[in-house]
Amino acid sequence: MTVLINIMASSVEIGLIFGVLAMGYMLTYKILEYYDLTLEGSYPLGAFLTAAAITSGLNPYLGLILSVLGGAAAGSITYFLYKKIKVEPLLTGILTLTMLYSINLKIKGVSNIPVAQYPSIFGSLPKWPILLVFVVIIKVLIDYFLRSEQGYLLKVTGNNRKLVKSLGKDPDTYVFLGLLISNALIGLAGGLMTNYQGFADIGMGTAMVVTGLASLIIGDTIAKNSTGLRDTTRAIIGAIVYRIISGLAIFFGLNPNDLKLITALIVIAFIAYNNYLGKRQHRKLVKNVRN
Repeated sequence: MTVLINIMASSVEIGLIFGVLAMGYMLTYKILEYYDLTLEGSYPLGAFLTAAAITSGLNPYLGLILSVLGGAAAGSITYFLYKKIKVEPLLTGILTLTMLYSINLKIKGVSNIPVAQYPSIFGSLPKWPILLVFVVIIKVLIDYFLRSEQGYLLKVTGNNRKLVKSLGKDPDTYVFLGLLISNALIGLAGGLMTNYQGFADIGMGTAMVVTGLASLIIGDTIAKNSTGLRDTTRAIIGAIVYRIISGLAIFFGLNPNDLKLITALIVIAFIAYNNYLGKRQHRKLVKNVRN
């Protein structure tokens, strides 16, 4: 029982970190409808920048600031490829994450940076309250931003670019803004994970886009009938539930090396469930119309 409690506790803590990542990915995938794969490069970039700062004797919070700036820079590269080089959105992320792989290796010249022996943002305090504070602050800021004029135009850009142009605004400005904020948050998530697990590794970004998708899909499925919940809340709930499911899978004997497989299966299961609910609702609607 103690082992299960520990797994659940760590799952919630990691889920809070993934909540930051999911809120960032939400801005591009769900709001802008820009399918950005930069995530898989900006996440480890944030981790490596924080690790480099910590091992250089800098304050770990300064490392998090560097992670945010690094993530924003990664988003800017993606936008440059999209806007100036006219690369297709999906390919821009692939190109950026490929470049970031080499850049991440050059930060300290190694593929793994241990930081467990250095001070972290947690100190001697429990980890979950500090992570919860980060998540709540970011959620409040994003919610406030999305209610602002700039946030409104960001949402409209994802749905109707012509409307944005008719208002005398350039839609690409909001694509840039979305990529910038999204990858800044994802970089921050990478920095938080370095502090949490005590190291940064070059493979941290592998399949993280599926983790982001899983968080968003699970959150939307669970809160399907809760119209009052904001997208940020759904993303956080989805991230925590996703990590709890993964933790339980490991507890019941699945190999941790199969975690990526588990992630993909979780996404497939929730997509299938969503499709089933959609079909059932459609059949009920047709039946009511006929009656």
